[in-house]
Amino acid sequence: MPLTLLQYADYLDTRDLPWPAAPEVTRPKAKPHLAPLPEVRLVTWNLYGTLLAIGGGELLFEHPQKFVMELALEKTVQEFKMWGAMSRKPGKPSEYMGQLYTKALDDQRLAPSPGEKHPEILSERVWDWIIKKLFQKEYQFDAGFYGSLNEYCKKIAYFFHASLQGTACQPSAWAAVAHVNGCGVPQGLIADAQCFTMAQLQRGLRAQGCSGGVPLPDSDGTDVDRLFPAEWRALSCDHKGRKPSERLFRPVLAQATKSGLAPENILHIGSRIDKDIAPAKKLGLRTALYAGDKESLKASAEQLKDPGLRPDVLLTDLEQIKLVLSPL
Repeated sequence: MPLTLLQYADYLDTRDLPWPAAPEVTRPKAKPHLAPLPEVRLVTWNLYGTLLAIGGGELLFEHPQKFVMELALEKTVQEFKMWGAMSRKPGKPSEYMGQLYTKALDDQRLAPSPGEKHPEILSERVWDWIIKKLFQKEYQFDAGFYGSLNEYCKKIAYFFHASLQGTACQPSAWAAVAHVNGCGVPQGLIADAQCFTMAQLQRGLRAQGCSGGVPLPDSDGTDVDRLFPAEWRALSCDHKGRKPSERLFRPVLAQATKSGLAPENILHIGSRIDKDIAPAKKLGLRTALYAGDKESLKASAEQLKDPGLRPDVLLTDLEQIKLVLSPL
């Protein structure tokens, strides 16, 4: 039976592989603005930079440091035994793989995206293109362990990005999610994400949840599919559009209407004015800016003074959601 993506990530932990460390979160100079929002009946979260801390503040496809990029490519080539099906041109395996990776990435960037100004790049498609090139030189993989080609490419994507950037949950993420859950308020995700992002979130919440506190009412206290049901999730990898595209907000708003909720009954929490707060406010949602991570916070003094951009709430610690949201 092939491993699921989460099982594969856990399996990698047993091998004591070297990974980039999760970033140490540095808090910016910011003063919280907290106000009760009794009208809120649904909380939606951004992921990278808000629930998830990540090196650089956002998910990268190409690392600005050449050495880090080359090392991630080298590790991926070795891990998935690709070198035997690659060109024997002079140079390191990472150099040739870098050429393939850039070509696959550029093909997606240049592909037409009718009706979408902010198209998403899908990491598993990058690796699908590369693997199909390697198939031309009789490349093979263990489908019994990895699964189908599509599942295999998702696992390569997870491994490559884990080699590129360290991730972990933001401080107090588990406590904040647990509080919302305990209030009886459903939670969702409106976020830029890749095929492996939910596995990263699951592992991050599990790491924090296992350290103590009141467990959530599910199998291990951190089951993301129960905490963030599919009907309240809109991820860029599924909808082919990145923030600030309204395409990510529309499905959740449509589901909210079916459930008898108005836009002002939804609180969206994110760490960027332009990509999180602005589109949410435009659509009538309540908003909270997470200003607890200097790396991911994108908000200027001018934006915070602008009534059209200013969030309803400013959190310097995710656990401050306890002062905003009350039990239904």
